[in-house]
Amino acid sequence: MSKITNLLAGLGGAIALNVIHESLKKKSKETPRVDLLGEEALQKTVEYFGGEIEDEKTLYKATLAGDILSNAMYYSMIGNGAPQHLWLRAISYGVAAGVGAITLPEPLGLDPEPVAKTKTSQALTVGYYVAGALVTAGILRAVARKKE
Repeated sequence: MSKITNLLAGLGGAIALNVIHESLKKKSKETPRVDLLGEEALQKTVEYFGGEIEDEKTLYKATLAGDILSNAMYYSMIGNGAPQHLWLRAISYGVAAGVGAITLPEPLGLDPEPVAKTKTSQALTVGYYVAGALVTAGILRAVARKKE
């Protein structure tokens, strides 16, 4: 697959991930709040450089854009490698991203509670990232079939 195809498929997966998260984030107290983790990370980064994002809507929109862009780039790597291992790569990348979202906040000085407060929220966090990775693989597979 071309790099552009991989990136567009990754964008599809990233959008799917965000649609799932945005649709479910307020359904129960156990659903993960990946947005809150991202907002904290962005605010701390901006503060490190001497700034601050005071408007909540601006912070939300900037975080959402950053999430989509970074996840699109991450998911785009799923298209690299042997086609027969596409689904395994997708699952592996999804699990790695989800586990990272749960385990990395604390060592990075962020509050892990929004994504790791309960076993259910942890499982859902991993599930969201796997779903986005599987959407990416599905798009890549559909493009490959169309070329055949």
